[in-house]
Amino acid sequence: MKIKEIIVVEGRDDTAAVKRAVDAVTIETHGYGISRSTWELIEEAAEGPGIIVFTDPDHAGEQIRRRIMKKYPDAKEAFLDRTDATKKGDIGIENAEPEAIRDALVKAHCTSSEETGTQVSLEQLTRAGLAGGPGSAEKRAAVGKKLGIGYANSKTFLARLNRFGITAEQLEAALENKE
Repeated sequence: MKIKEIIVVEGRDDTAAVKRAVDAVTIETHGYGISRSTWELIEEAAEGPGIIVFTDPDHAGEQIRRRIMKKYPDAKEAFLDRTDATKKGDIGIENAEPEAIRDALVKAHCTSSEETGTQVSLEQLTRAGLAGGPGSAEKRAAVGKKLGIGYANSKTFLARLNRFGITAEQLEAALENKE
């Protein structure tokens, strides 16, 4: 199951657990002291594909969740029951079974790739004039800005489109409306 939204977790062990359960991109807060660069990543994700806040079911996780939700009240939220997230007295997403993580994300109304359409191919980028042709770099820059994924060479641009869950249909719409 590929998740379109970016999942905001606390740390790298949480990222590993989420990636065992689903195909998704995560942003790690590295605890309560969220850095400016991490806030910028969260902002970009919130404005682009959207975010799902998925923190540990403990006091620290709830504090982090509240901080993020205060800035992004429209974000989706995923929750794990403490019993699903506890192993040998340690509470955290990293302790949950993949099925529990998938269930929490489904209950958060995540958008899976099955719902969003097809992924973008290199052939589609080339046909759209975004790769391998005159002016393709400028076109990628304009479309990347519109989609909120920035400028990149064609290989990285394709990877970003698919990593952020931008479908062929969404790319077409961005091409039709580019300024």
